[in-house]
Amino acid sequence: MRLRSFALGTAAVGAAAALLLGGLYFWTRPAPIAAIQAPPPLPSAEVLAAGARVVALGDCMVCHTAREGAKDGPAYAGGLGLATPFGTIYSTNITPDRDTGIGTWSSQAFRRALREGASRDGHLLYPAFPYIHYTRMSDRDIDLAYQYLMSRTPVRVAQPDNDLIFPLNFRPLLAGWNLLYLRPGDAAIPARQLAPLERGRYLVDTLGHCASCHSGLNIMGGERRPAFQGGNIDGWDAPALTWLAAGSVPWRQQELVDYLRGGLSLAHGAAKGPMRPVTERLAEVPREDVEAIAAYLMSIQQPPVSTAPAAPVRTVSATPAHPDSEGARLFAGACAGCHAAPAPMMRLAGRPGLASSSALHGDSPANFIQTVLHGIPWEASSRVYMPPFADTLSDEQVAQLAAYVRTGIAAQPAWRDVAPTSAKLRKEFQP
Repeated sequence: MRLRSFALGTAAVGAAAALLLGGLYFWTRPAPIAAIQAPPPLPSAEVLAAGARVVALGDCMVCHTAREGAKDGPAYAGGLGLATPFGTIYSTNITPDRDTGIGTWSSQAFRRALREGASRDGHLLYPAFPYIHYTRMSDRDIDLAYQYLMSRTPVRVAQPDNDLIFPLNFRPLLAGWNLLYLRPGDAAIPARQLAPLERGRYLVDTLGHCASCHSGLNIMGGERRPAFQGGNIDGWDAPALTWLAAGSVPWRQQELVDYLRGGLSLAHGAAKGPMRPVTERLAEVPREDVEAIAAYLMSIQQPPVSTAPAAPVRTVSATPAHPDSEGARLFAGACAGCHAAPAPMMRLAGRPGLASSSALHGDSPANFIQTVLHGIPWEASSRVYMPPFADTLSDEQVAQLAAYVRTGIAAQPAWRDVAPTSAKLRKEFQP
């Protein structure tokens, strides 16, 4: 009887909360903004270049471009499935197609979406779209992004429906979420006139929305505080950005610039997983933007960043630490051709050694496992490629390889439960 009374009470509280939030939503729901009848005039080449810079810094193409097997879908046409703890949200089409994209959106509607998280017709947007960061963009940057996106070729692509658990598929609940987490900006930031360090903070906190991945989410789907303490995205660990200089292989500012701009640091390794397309976009912007980002990130390190010169890059020893182990044999057969010190790829192509690889120095084996299973896909613009081994190595072999490279090459304590972690990542996160 008590259990039944408790269940009825819980249901009543849930229903009351849903009614309250539903009422809040319909009371505060933004009014629709009229559709524009014709696209805006094509801006000058200078404005388009400035808009492309803002869009690249905002990572717009990263989330609004679907992955279609080994290839990407049409740029900015949406359809990328964003995995969340509450289900999958599919990114929208932000090309100027009038039926499936933003072709009927005015600049006012576009600005409201970024500042308030509301679509042109007034429905609330899911916070997988990082409007809680974009809300602080300057009016000028929002207008430049709008003009650039509206100048692109329209692509007619209807996206799948979101697949969210009940009751989170009930959009009125977002009114309550916004009360908790949305602090609308006021366009007071003169983004182009900021000093380099403040410019870096603007790019990290606002356009780059780095906290979206590097802070993790709480039970409500809000970003954890304090920010930048690390998170997980699509099975990849996103490191704590406030401890980059305090790890077993500390980052230096110039190394971070090289990594962010080119996707490769000779001292730490290559960008992989969700971070790789971010570095591809940052390669398109002026170097001064990336230098500002790196300078700001180095300014928030705890403890303070050392000014000592960077330590020399360590490379794989020609004599493995455990030459008779199964992991050593697997390394010799699958990895040594590229990653051992005498390998031509190491000597001629300037590849980083594994001894200081960030994937091997993490507290979790997730990034190492993901790299081994799925590799690093080939891109014509990239200097980095690694074949996948998901079809070649079993989970137990991945664990044996991890034991060898983690302890014998990176000189770090062995990870635990590598084989079950590999099985879980293999099943849940397909490329």
